Amino acid sequence: MSLFYDFSYWFIKILDFPRIQYFIVCLVLLVLFYFLNRKWDFSSFLLITGILTALTIHGTRLLPYIVGKKTVPDAAFTSEEKSLGILLANVLIKNEETIRIKKIINEINPDLILVMEVNKWWISELQELKNKYPYFIEYPQDNAYGIALYSKLKFEKQEIQFLNGDDVPSIHTRLLMPSGKEIQLHWMHPVPPVPSNKYPDNVGNKEVALMKVAKMVARDSLPAIVAGDFNDVSWSQTTRMFGSKANLNDVRIGRGFFNSFDAGSFYLRWPLDHIFVTAEFSLVTLERLPKFGSDHFPIYTELVLKR
Repeated sequence: MSLFYDFSYWFIKILDFPRIQYFIVCLVLLVLFYFLNRKWDFSSFLLITGILTALTIHGTRLLPYIVGKKTVPDAAFTSEEKSLGILLANVLIKNEETIRIKKIINEINPDLILVMEVNKWWISELQELKNKYPYFIEYPQDNAYGIALYSKLKFEKQEIQFLNGDDVPSIHTRLLMPSGKEIQLHWMHPVPPVPSNKYPDNVGNKEVALMKVAKMVARDSLPAIVAGDFNDVSWSQTTRMFGSKANLNDVRIGRGFFNSFDAGSFYLRWPLDHIFVTAEFSLVTLERLPKFGSDHFPIYTELVLKR
């Protein structure tokens, strides 16, 4: 599978998701082989070669998240004027447990809240946020691609774009930091890499929305943050190409997987909710927060604008 990641077939792309599970299975097979193998012959060498090759392939993609150098450095200082707390929450459109996510918001007290999969009912339930977050953009939908952003800080510029089809909105804002510095923010929720008659495909190297945002970031001189539920894993070819083209860094590298999906499964989990930043940012904290009824865990990060 790993040899064919450039192919844009959806059924190959989704095989890229469970690399953690592949790696664990290979480790188990290696241990079993050690204890059960009684004779070294051609088939034994062939089997052990296959297991070690698979471990190397998957380890190459996974180990940077555990032991790699942090591409977003730890913050050397914190400052209210230069720090920014961001909470990402895919609420799951059919989830109606609003009390727990409101409690999380109150406890974390972020500067910005991105909620995804919101319909009109969810927007109504979140209206109380406006008492504390006077700047907001809301685009509810019934197709699981509704999106809303709530902010304590003023937007200097804001717009909603449709980069991945007429029913898949993304939010693009320019934010004025308390220090007087401006930063550019892109909030995304592209469609997943599965066939659909209702929504456009988001598969392989033909992925549209992230690549368009990568071009926006590359030609903009402002410090930038791109965040949201990408419906893609951190180590996929698409996500890595997006980061490379935009000179963006993944806050996870060197810190762990922070698997945000599936909150309802103990075994099948991988990182789908992402925060990518340009080199002007350092990181204070990155957390996966408790589940709240959605199939996604909320993700919180606090960043510092270094300059």
